[in-house]
Amino acid sequence: MAAVTSRCARIASAFALLALAGCAATPTVHVLEPTSARPQPTSIAVAAANAPRPQAADGAIFHPSTFRGLFEDRRARLVGDILTIQIQEKTSARSSSNSSVDRNASVDASLSRLPFKSPTSSILPKLGVAGSSSNTFEGKGETGSDNAFSGTITVTVIDVLPNGNLVVSGEKQVGINQNVEVLRFSGVVDPVSLLPGNLVSSTRVADARLEVRGRGDIDHAQTVGWLARFFLSFLPI
Repeated sequence: MAAVTSRCARIASAFALLALAGCAATPTVHVLEPTSARPQPTSIAVAAANAPRPQAADGAIFHPSTFRGLFEDRRARLVGDILTIQIQEKTSARSSSNSSVDRNASVDASLSRLPFKSPTSSILPKLGVAGSSSNTFEGKGETGSDNAFSGTITVTVIDVLPNGNLVVSGEKQVGINQNVEVLRFSGVVDPVSLLPGNLVSSTRVADARLEVRGRGDIDHAQTVGWLARFFLSFLPI
């Protein structure tokens, strides 16, 4: 009976360790978080007037909410319009530092005469004190970072600010076998920056948030479980 109990305990311990090792933290999403203060209308009445109102489906071909002038520029300007972001991000940073500190000190003291002793006494030469100290420090550090990303993503206008700027957000998912690559983008676009075809470079987007994540076997393999992170927080000592 004791042998069976010990075996069951070992099996339960093994399953518990496997479950803990498989635990992994989900990466945080930065694109969907509000990161800037949007301009607000000057009064509640203006805000109420600008609020979208549902349109009744009366069967008509044309609706005021979707009106476009015959000779109007087809530039994105309404909620629900789409535009294409040409991602052209490249960053490079370098930092280096060098410091050196050198300090030296010395002390020398002696007695030339003692009461009731002759200046030529043999004791005086032995009563001297001398000492020296030296402290030297030298440090050097250098760091560098190069990042580049290019591509395209089509986003949707989710809000129009009172000054006419467009708040855009979009997501693209590409699934390959058991893995999914997710590209998310959000930011604020000035309609003046739009090129023909509703194209805009990511370098002209304010408050740009770009995120590339993976979901699947590769992502799980690259993510360290919380139990492993706990031990790595103090190991090696």
